Amino acid sequence: MATNTSYVNVLNDSLKIFFKDALKVSLTNPAQAWHFLKTVRWQQKAARKRKRVKEEGIQVPPILIFSITNRCNLRCKGCYAQALRHSEGDELSDEKMCGIITEAHDLGMSFMVIAGGEPLVRQELFNITRDFPDIIFLLFTNGLLIDDQLIEKLKTQKNVVPVISLEGHEADTDDRRGSGVYGRLLKTARKLKKAHIFYAVSFTVTKFNFDNLTDAEFIRELTNTGCKLFFFLEYSPIQPGTEDWLPTDAQRGVTMDIIKSFRRKFPALFISVPGDEEEIGGCISAGRGFVHINANGDLEPCPFAPYSDASLKNMSLKEALKSDFLEKIRDNHDFLSEVEGGGCALWVKRDWVKSVLEETQHSTKAA
Repeated sequence: MATNTSYVNVLNDSLKIFFKDALKVSLTNPAQAWHFLKTVRWQQKAARKRKRVKEEGIQVPPILIFSITNRCNLRCKGCYAQALRHSEGDELSDEKMCGIITEAHDLGMSFMVIAGGEPLVRQELFNITRDFPDIIFLLFTNGLLIDDQLIEKLKTQKNVVPVISLEGHEADTDDRRGSGVYGRLLKTARKLKKAHIFYAVSFTVTKFNFDNLTDAEFIRELTNTGCKLFFFLEYSPIQPGTEDWLPTDAQRGVTMDIIKSFRRKFPALFISVPGDEEEIGGCISAGRGFVHINANGDLEPCPFAPYSDASLKNMSLKEALKSDFLEKIRDNHDFLSEVEGGGCALWVKRDWVKSVLEETQHSTKAA
């Protein structure tokens, strides 16, 4: 495990390795491979930017998670966004969203996760992403709004990687996401492959679908449809009544061994959360590795921790990153690493997180 003094270097090295591996698995697509080759250099430049800002006393993470909307065209069982984010109005304007991404780029954030809700309800996003070819945008989507017109846009924006959510085979996916969803997504995957688009799949891992998701033949089927990147994201029981969805200790204990075996077997990239986080020093939220901006412009430690003391509607991102709240969470990283039994540490210890927010807000008012 990385120490507190070395995790930044470990994280930077991990990102470089990720893009070098992405280059290898995309060699059958010369245009995409060339883009990833340039991305390796851009990542190094971004790391130097972050280092310069760090000398000013500001912690700039390499990754920004940006939930650009709370709206969604599905109502999936157990969805954390529906449980935590109820507002459908007051989204950031296109102009403000572009301004935030511009500032993030200038600060050295070079890897952005675009989430929601369903981010493709705001397709004006592509007017912004086209202007930042040196940022990789991982677009987490339910995939149902990917049509032929959007595929044409993706052909010209190699920096945007669609990440399609699946729960496993047809029965698991349709049970959680709706009847017929699995079949529609397979058709979309075939279109993306035909268009030579580098795309990914995201799994929400529960104890119920664990065996299906970790079946080598299932993964082989998806690689045959052109998938080059797989995310295995352990379910966090945000919604009441889903506490028993968590993977068992036995399942969690073998997850990384299975992921490593997939890396040896298949021409694709595999990322496991929290498994891969643990190998670089544990949870990387609150600016250690990433921060989250919600659809209303609040800067938060993590999508699973809807607490903030900074709104980007009335301050710059650079100013918001000076947050005492985020710093306090980073300083107590060891406390968060003590969480056992799975699930997001910030959510499990949300009462403590709320107390930290109250404490920092009180200190600010007193000053």
